[in-house]
Order: sequence, then C-alpha cells, then structure tokens
Amino acid sequence: MKRPLRALAAAGLLAAGTLVAVVLGGTASADTQICEQYGSTTIGGKYVVQNNRWGTTAQHCINVTSTGFSITRQDGVGNTSGAPVSYPSIFVGCHYTNCSPGTNLPVQVKNISSAPSSISYNYVSGATYDAAYDIWLDPSPKRDGVNQMEIMIWFNRQGPIQPIGSVVGNTTLAGRSWEVWRGSNGSNNVISYVSSSAIPSLSFDAMAFINDTRSRGAITSDWYLTSIQAGFEPWQGGVGLAVSSFSQSVNTGGSTTPPTTAPPTTAPPTTTPPTTNPPAGGCAVKYTPNSWNNGFTADVQITNNGSSTINGWTLTYNLPSGQQITSSWNATVTQSGSAVTAKNLNYNGTLAPGASTAFGYQGTLNGTYSSPTSFTLNGVACARS
Repeated sequence: MKRPLRALAAAGLLAAGTLVAVVLGGTASADTQICEQYGSTTIGGKYVVQNNRWGTTAQHCINVTSTGFSITRQDGVGNTSGAPVSYPSIFVGCHYTNCSPGTNLPVQVKNISSAPSSISYNYVSGATYDAAYDIWLDPSPKRDGVNQMEIMIWFNRQGPIQPIGSVVGNTTLAGRSWEVWRGSNGSNNVISYVSSSAIPSLSFDAMAFINDTRSRGAITSDWYLTSIQAGFEPWQGGVGLAVSSFSQSVNTGGSTTPPTTAPPTTAPPTTTPPTTNPPAGGCAVKYTPNSWNNGFTADVQITNNGSSTINGWTLTYNLPSGQQITSSWNATVTQSGSAVTAKNLNYNGTLAPGASTAFGYQGTLNGTYSSPTSFTLNGVACARS
C-alpha cells in the first residue's frame, strides 16, 4: 500500500517562502524540519523519523522533536477510495535499507520473547487520515524493498476511508476490541486491526498482534520481524497530527549465536523426495468466507489429521459459478473455469501430524454467494471441519 524506494535529493527545499533545512539520514538535536520526499533523521540514538511522501507531488513537511514528530504542511489530496498521500512515521528496524541505530532487527519471530511498545498521538479535526502502527514481516531477513506481510493497527481513522481488503472478524488484544480486516494491495498481504474509537495513547506488547496474525496462518514462527513503525496516513489535510512519544523494544529469548561446533550434516538426496500423501480421511479443511454485493474473501485452513508428515501439498476444489479469484496470500492459487488449485509456498509445505496451515484469497462475485463443498489434498478427499 505504500513505502516506495527512497530517492536521493538535494539537502534543501524552498517552502512557504523560506529556506527549509532537509535532513537526509542525519541526527536531530534541536527541532528539525524535513520537507524532502523521503528525508529522514534519527532521534534518541535509537529511532528513525521519516517524511515518506510517496503518493503525491504536493508539498509535505514534518517537524521532528526529541521524542517524535508533527505534520507542519500537507498540501496533497488523495482519493479516499484509493491510497493515502504519505506515511510520515517513526520506526525501529530496517526500512528500504534505512536501519535505525543499534537495531537487532530483522529477527525471527520464534526468537522474540516480547516487543514492549508505547505510543502517544495528537489528533486534529477536519482532516481525513488514519493513525497507524505498522509491523512488517518477511520470510527472509529483508532490509530493503517490500516485505510480504504488513500488520496495521489503526488507532484512529477520520473520514470515508477503510483498510485494504474486507472484514474477517473481531478480536480482543492489548485489552481492547478490534475489527479485523484482511486483503492484499498487490505488493504485500495486509491484516489490519481497527479500533472503533480513537486511542490517544497505549502501552502494549506488539507480539500480541504478531501472534494473532500467525494464528490466522498469515505467517509462521520462522518469519522475520523487520521493522515497527508509528505514524499517519493522510488523504486530505493533517497539519497538527503528531506522534508526541514513541517507545519500542524487541526482546529476544535464548541464544541466536551459532554453535561453536558444527552439527553433523546429512548429504542432500540426489533426487527430490516424493510428496507424502495423507491417508484417507487424514486431512480436514476449514473454509471461512466473507462476502458482500460483488466480492468475497476466503480463509482456507488445512489440517493434517493423519499419523505421518505431509511434505508438500496441493489442494484442489471447485468454486461455485460466479466466483473469480483476483489475489491470494500464503499459497500459489490458480483458477481454470471453476477448478481451483492451491499449492504451498516454500515456507509452509510441511505439515506434521496434527499441524495446520492456512491461506486465503480475495475475489469477485456475480450472483448469490455459496461456498465450495468438497476438497482434495494431494489426491485424497478431505473432511470439512
């Protein structure tokens, strides 16, 4: 949905009739104003603050303080049914090769014991925006480019805007209730947790949202947390919006240091191991749809109920007439007529006995919605769960 590659630019811009200093990867001591499109600076010896004007050519400026930032100019106007004009934010971790000082990210989810967070926002009226706490994850320790998974926590939204995808349910995390949205923007998958009312400040553990996303089959414990960001996505207006304070740590448990002696190795097989089929009745599929007038999403969970491990899976079934898949996540999904074929990706192809994995997709709908009725995994019929 955002964050294109950074561009190099000059160190100064003429704005509002005065020369405005622009910091490119510097360190802010006194207040610093940034108007350069992807200009950034560091504060507190730990955080990066970025302007990140990516959806408009109009002027956009932020004022960086010792604890956060505020939007001081925002001339862009975005289509409220499309993307915002920018995402000014403060972050830890790595974002398009810009890494915060001393960060321990990327780090695998399975090695994180906690990720204590604290945020305070200042909101304004008369603007169209969301206040978003973004968590980025990828199957690889990615320090540049687009990550595959974006978790958005919407602390506030004003105006006729909505998250990517559609509503898939509700949950309670960090002591609050959230509406859960799921979809894809074409570059990455997105799960959004949307508060029903504005939250001005909150202290919480970001792992609660990461673990919930993992339970939905969107990531695995082997994925890497690459960055955590807090800021605003304005569509119209936004002067005065501010992150007044931000604190984020990522604590790891156990040692990630390689062993001093190499473990014994097993020579790779000279031929690709055959796919392991589940025994008859040894698999189950849970199909959870959400539909509206002309579209739908579906979450598909596969469970290995057999006694042997499944190495590599292909799920086949037929969609009812009038349904056409347009995008998918966590599987390679193809459709020919009504026939659908979903194949595992390289990180979720192994299912131990009792284990589950999930994938999903979004599609268009013509007519009355109904769900598929039968599924076959690696040639074997599965039970519905």
